[in-house]
Amino acid sequence: MEETDHTGPERLSPDGTSAPPAGVLQSDMASTEDGTMPPSSSDGADCRLRAEIERLRAEAADRMRLAQRRADLWVRVDILLGLPAAFLAGASGAAGLATPDARVPAALLALLAAGLAGCAGSLRSDTRRRANKRARHAWAAVEAGARVRLSQHRVVPADLAELLDRRQAALTAYDAEHPPPGGNPSSGFAPTPPG
Repeated sequence: MEETDHTGPERLSPDGTSAPPAGVLQSDMASTEDGTMPPSSSDGADCRLRAEIERLRAEAADRMRLAQRRADLWVRVDILLGLPAAFLAGASGAAGLATPDARVPAALLALLAAGLAGCAGSLRSDTRRRANKRARHAWAAVEAGARVRLSQHRVVPADLAELLDRRQAALTAYDAEHPPPGGNPSSGFAPTPPG
C-alpha cells in the first residue's frame, strides 16, 4: 500500500460520522471502544497521574458522603436533645406556677430539662453539624476538581499537586471554626499568605 498525504479534507462516512482520511485504514487509528486513545509507553506517567487522581476522586466521594451522614446525625441529636429540653422547661414552669403542691414535680422537670440542655451544650452538636457541612463542601470541591482533571486529554503533575492541596484543605475543614478570610468556603481554599 502506498503512503498518502493525510492533510486533505475530512470525509464523512455514509452514516454521517467522520471517516479516516483516504488511504488510512480504520485499524490504523488507535482508539478504544469509548473513543479515548489507549496509553502508549510514553504515557506511563500520565496513566499513573490519572490513577492517583481517580483514587483521590473516590476518596473524596466517600468522605463527602460520610460528612453528609455525620451532619445529618448531628442535626437529629440537636433536635432530640433540644426539643425535649425546651418542652420540659415550659412544662416545669407551668406546673410550678399552677399550684403550690406541684413544686416538687416542677423542680424535677426543670432538672431534667437542664440535664438535656447541658448534654446538648456539651456535645456541641450544632458546631459539629457546621464542621461536617464545611467538610462536605470541601470534599465536593476535591471530587469535582478530580472529575475535571480526569476529563482532560492530558494531566500534568501540577494537576495532582492542586488536588492534593484541596485534599489537605478538606482534611482541615473539620477543625476550622470559620472559613478563612478571602477563601472560597465551598472550595476549601484559603488565599496563600504572603511571605
